[in-house]
This record gives sequence, structure tokens and C-alpha cells, in this order.
Amino acid sequence: MAVEVLLPALSPTMTEGTLAKWLKKEGETIRAGDVLAEVETDKATMEIEAIDDGTLEKILIPEGTDGIPINTPIGIIAEEGVVNEVKNSPLISALTETKLTQPPLAGKTEESVKDEQTHHNVNSEGRILASPLAKKMALQENLDLSTIRGTGPKGRIVKGDVLEAVNKSFQQPNFSEKKPKGTMAKSQESVVLDNPFHTASNTSMRRVIAQRLSESKSTIPHFYMTIGVEIDKLLDIRTQLNNEEELSLSINDFFIRATALALKSLPTANASWGLEETIYYERVDVAVAVAVPGGLLTPVVKDAGNKGLASISAEMKELAKKARAGELLPEQYQGGTFSISNLGMYGVREFSAVINPPQAGILAIGASTEKPVVKNSAIAIATCVDCTLSCDHRVINGATGAELLGAIKGFIENPLTLML
Repeated sequence: MAVEVLLPALSPTMTEGTLAKWLKKEGETIRAGDVLAEVETDKATMEIEAIDDGTLEKILIPEGTDGIPINTPIGIIAEEGVVNEVKNSPLISALTETKLTQPPLAGKTEESVKDEQTHHNVNSEGRILASPLAKKMALQENLDLSTIRGTGPKGRIVKGDVLEAVNKSFQQPNFSEKKPKGTMAKSQESVVLDNPFHTASNTSMRRVIAQRLSESKSTIPHFYMTIGVEIDKLLDIRTQLNNEEELSLSINDFFIRATALALKSLPTANASWGLEETIYYERVDVAVAVAVPGGLLTPVVKDAGNKGLASISAEMKELAKKARAGELLPEQYQGGTFSISNLGMYGVREFSAVINPPQAGILAIGASTEKPVVKNSAIAIATCVDCTLSCDHRVINGATGAELLGAIKGFIENPLTLML
């Protein structure tokens, strides 16, 4: 009996995945619980385990294939003792004929893209087949005929083909086009098209990030407010705790704790917008942006408002380590109620972050800098950080946002309150 190996839904939001690597080969004996393959989702790399004993009779989807919908057959396991009976079974034949193939564009260079797009409208003498009108129109529109697919007799380029190419050029740049050498660029687009390039397929993570950020900026009415925070007392407390308690607290750990306490004291900001009703969360779960190869992940510190600095620091270090290794579990990066993004370590003084839906806010933390400030009618030097709050105006209005920023500032500038 042949059993299909299906691509499982490895998280509640997963709709497709990339088959990163097969760990078993065709003909290899399989035991229940053996890891068959590794699958990349938009957040992490996860494993597919066998649920039956048998032999991996057929690999239907080659490793490296992306965009595979969930529940798609990726392989076939034959039960022990019946391998020969299923080799020519209708199931294997049908699935093999309809299996997915690797997208052709990924990793190709400018030359390979052009080679695929030419020759379909070239005769045996190497001359491009095109009607006189099509040639004239292409010349007027500065189009390369070798990049246009002809639909006329024997692949001949006709008027309609040129018009379609013109429409496409208005909709998006034609990055497969290469102008003849020595042609003077007449516009910025021409400069781009003349520039040598290569292509790389978008990973599942990049596609999801692009989709969510586009959704956020197009559907959420963002507004921003910035406040300066002095952190000299925080730096002193941090140094003292790290030395005496043998901890390794970061400035970000203090901001996570301060933000969680601020949201706990202002529950109207710990919320999400809904079409019929606004959702107010009883627990503060802080998502923290972590840069990883190829994208960004936001592991979540659950119930951060009821955790101390040491606990937050240890948990955040473990989550960041797993995020960079692609080992986060779905429950470790889903369900945040508010986000923090810190680019201070890169020297960025101030920035505005994009809200991560369905959350209603994100705090952007900049680099610490020394600034002159007035204290007791005298000039003094203070170490300051600019914090910018991005708010969903449907949930957080100006006064609420200002109150939230003020609360965060209060906790940071009086770090002893974070110990309570």
C-alpha cells in the first residue's frame, strides 16, 4: 500500500512552504518518527516526521522548491513487503505527472534571462521576425524586439505584441531587458535597465514580510510621536546589577520591562482594532524585533508585565538565539500585543517603525547620545535616547499615545521602579 507524505501546516498561519532539504533518499527504509525532510516556513525551519514504517518509494517534490501549498503530496512511502507492488501503481503515476517543479527564474543572471526570451521569434538566419509596423513602433518606444514574444505566424512580432510590451513597461520595469552597448541612457529607467544584474528568488519569509508591511501601511492609519529619554541612572543601575548579581542585562531588557509596565498601567493601549469591536488584552506580550539572515523575526516575551529584569533578559537571549538559528516554535513568535524595535546598536538616532498587525503600536528605540541639558538652571551633559511611538489611530489617540510614552519615560528615568 502506498501512503502519501503531505506537506503539513506547521503553524496556524502557514499556507505554503519551501522544501529546504530531503534527509532521506529514495529506497531508504523509514521508521515512524524518522525525520524525512526540512521545511522552511515564513518564520523558521521545521522538520517533517514519518508517521508509518516503510520505504521512501518516491520523492515527488525536489528539495529547494518553494511556494508549495500545504497538504501537497511531496513523497510516497510504501509499506514494508509491498514495495514492488506499488512501483507502478496509479497513485505514483498520477502524482509524478502532477508534481511541482522548481521555479525557473531563481538565481539566474541577466544573460540567462535574455537567452530564454530570445530565439522564439528568430528565423534560421538569425533575423528577428517582425512586421514593419511593429518594428517602427518598437523603435519609437525604445523597445528591444528580441525581448518581445511574437504571436503572429511562426512567432512573428505584430502590432499587438508591441502594444502589450508597452503596457507592461508602464506597469513595472522590465528587468530582463538589456539595451545595446554604447546606448546613452535618456532617463533614470534607462540607467537601471543598462545596469548588470542578477536575480534571487524571494524566500517565504521575505514574501510574508512584504505582504504584512504593505497591509499595515495601506490599512492602518499610522501616526508618530517622539520623546527624549535620559538613561544615565539606568546605565548606573545596569552596571551595578551586572557586576554584583553576575547578570548580563542589556538596555533593551530595561525597555521591554518599562514598556510592559507602561502598557499594564494603560490597558487601553494594549489592544487591537476589529471591524465590530476593539480587543483589549489582559496580558502584556511584548514582541521584540530580531534581525535574522534574510529577514526579521519578532519573538514574544509572554506576560512581560509580570516578569523581572533577570527573567526577561534570560528569555530574550534564548529567543534571539533560536530566531537566528531558525529554531523558533510557532508559539514563540505568535500572539504579541505590542512590539519593540531597537536600532540603537547600529548608530541610528531616530526612526519610525511600521506597526505589526493586528497590534496597535510599536516603539522604535534609537542610539544613546550625549546631549547638553538644563538641570537646576545649569548646563549639564546627559545620555539620551530618542524613542518614537507608532500608533494605530483607530485604537490609540494622541492623548493616549502621549500618556504611554510619558509612562515609559518615567520608568526608564527612574529605573528603581522597574525593580518593584
